[in-house]
Amino acid sequence: MSTNLIALFMFSSMMLLLMTGQRVFGAIGVVAAVAAVALWGTGGSDIPFSSAMKLMDWYPLLTLPMFIFMGYILSESKIADDLYRMFHVWMGPIHGGLAIGTIGLMVLVSAMNGLSVAGMAIGATIALPELLRRGYDKRMVTGVVQAGSSLGILVPPSVVLVLYAMIARQPVGQLWLAGVFPGLIMAFMFILYIAIRCRLQPELGPVLPEDERRVSLAEKLRLLQAGLLPVGIFATMMVPFINGWTSLVESSAIGAMAAFSAAVLKRRMNRLVFENSLRQTLAISCMFMWIILAALGFGAVFDGLGAVDAIDTLFTDQLGLNPWVILILMQLSFLLMGTFLDDTAMLVIVAPLYVPLVGALGFDLIWYGILYTITTQIAYMTPPFGYNLFLMRAMAPPEITLRDIYISILPFVGVMILALALIMVFPQIALWLPEYVYNK
Repeated sequence: MSTNLIALFMFSSMMLLLMTGQRVFGAIGVVAAVAAVALWGTGGSDIPFSSAMKLMDWYPLLTLPMFIFMGYILSESKIADDLYRMFHVWMGPIHGGLAIGTIGLMVLVSAMNGLSVAGMAIGATIALPELLRRGYDKRMVTGVVQAGSSLGILVPPSVVLVLYAMIARQPVGQLWLAGVFPGLIMAFMFILYIAIRCRLQPELGPVLPEDERRVSLAEKLRLLQAGLLPVGIFATMMVPFINGWTSLVESSAIGAMAAFSAAVLKRRMNRLVFENSLRQTLAISCMFMWIILAALGFGAVFDGLGAVDAIDTLFTDQLGLNPWVILILMQLSFLLMGTFLDDTAMLVIVAPLYVPLVGALGFDLIWYGILYTITTQIAYMTPPFGYNLFLMRAMAPPEITLRDIYISILPFVGVMILALALIMVFPQIALWLPEYVYNK
């Protein structure tokens, strides 16, 4: 059997298992193990063992539980509530101000947690009810929460970029720094869209009533200090790393300790908060480690087959496709897979094939990691089966229908496609900061 047929059989078997509802790491790992034994006999059993050793030896992986723990401490201790109260007071007097503040909240939540699901949960439980109660258009605010939550997998510390770094064998620090400007640019584009649309249609985002705007300057400053606490924690963690004073793992430990200390000092740390944070950190960390282990085994089989070279030859020599055409086709395939898979599943399915192919085509793998992340953000929110659409439906109040959710996200998807195009045309948007920091 040819290499191409074996690769096709492996992918089709994996997709079949995923469609039966099996866990992602189980589907990937079973296909990898069966293929290894079928191709190389008992010697193929060394593949999962070597993958496990590679995983255990990857020092930057220690950042994963640290940042997840930091995020859950800040979330469980309700420090994110202070953030929204700050935006509520400072941004309420302008049209669409609370929606703009919600985007700001999502950026800071992303910097606290690195998971889009956490941003969605906070936005749907804290921001959405407040916006609806104050007369904001339900389609506008539903789109705002969904779009803002998608920043969680791009703005550092992104957990998804840690997974990409492991599979693509790229430095986590460079990937996180590469996500800073694209994430901020996308947030700014969301804010610009909201401001312009609410200026043209003021009824979509009314200003706060006069009585709620009567807040003293002292109270505003107090809320500003409380709301910016997560920014201080993020700076405490990232400034030493960017200046080269600490390693990435050391910075993640500083961030986790700073979040814990903040919760203690604000008297919001109790046994329930601590226990819930530990349980959720352990669950998420173990899930990602199993997925990485399965993906490494799957990738090792592909390396042994030489499937990447065969597919590279097929696209470039036999079909004569331009490297940019191949790259765009890859992005379109992510949009298609995003209709029924989450970002983690998409990555572990295609990374063994796409990442080496991107390198063979001469593209930068750090830059491609950012393109992948933005594309999965778009796939998350593209009707009819975007992953985030159904999460939103589960969390939204009954008056928001699935049709409302579909319509609400379309303008924001357009904004994200524009941001993706900008970063594809101007790679230095993503690459300048990591080049500057690491060359320094």
